[in-house]
Amino acid sequence: MKKRILTALLTGLLLLSGCSQPLAPPASNEKTAAAPQTEQTTSTKAAQSQSPNGKQASYPTDDLNLPRVPVELVKAVDGDTISVMFEGKKENVRMLLIDTPETSHPKLGVQPFGPEAKAFTKELVEQADKLELEFDIGPNRDKYSRLLAYVYVDGKMVQEALLEQGLARVAYIYPPNVRYVDKFNDLQRISREKALGIWSVENYAQEDGFHPEEQDRDAQSKSTAASGESPEPAETVASAAGSAKSGCSIKGNINSKGEKIYHTPESPYYERTKEEQWFCTEEEAVAAGFRAPRS
Repeated sequence: MKKRILTALLTGLLLLSGCSQPLAPPASNEKTAAAPQTEQTTSTKAAQSQSPNGKQASYPTDDLNLPRVPVELVKAVDGDTISVMFEGKKENVRMLLIDTPETSHPKLGVQPFGPEAKAFTKELVEQADKLELEFDIGPNRDKYSRLLAYVYVDGKMVQEALLEQGLARVAYIYPPNVRYVDKFNDLQRISREKALGIWSVENYAQEDGFHPEEQDRDAQSKSTAASGESPEPAETVASAAGSAKSGCSIKGNINSKGEKIYHTPESPYYERTKEEQWFCTEEEAVAAGFRAPRS
């Protein structure tokens, strides 16, 4: 009898022990396995949304897939101008929204970084298997009857490449031909921060064009700093130069586009402007064909 009771008790204990075991494997293994996948996905998204320099790499204009017109290259004219065969005729194409230093301007001659910009564009367009033009929604010709377009070599836009190398500035922003201006401004900002090309010389590339005299001034400043001499204050230089014409202080300057602009001492560009002509009054400057700088 005791044996039967003992056997029954043992059997009951074994049954209770079996019911207390988990019915499913621990969830911790599943979470551990999922963690690397989540981390990898986050990392991939970050890589897709940012460029190597940390800025946002995507723009609303990236996936437009707009039509492009295949053309045949005739030659590279300048950093921002090429000659092509378009609809059976030889046409000059001026690249939209950028400006590169001159190489053969009748008045300005060869400007710093002009030959580099031309050589860069020349190499791109001459080695391309496919050369294409993309037009914006506004006029596709300028006042000189040149075609206005975005130029592509094997799918890469030349304007972007020039801006990335610091060989062009963003310029001639005339709506509605401004499709890529936001992206161009970002590329220019990055090149400027890295002091590439035209941005390696302080104040050389300005809103009104290129100022070759700044290269000599920059070199002189660096030489003075290296020798340990104290540079002459800008106010003193301006004062001495201003006395060149009986104390007249208004500077007349002709920019890279051939525009005649005068700068009074209150102008933000006054100290940087190299005078080509002095005026005593603004009326005198206007009479000579000069205008005030645009704000």
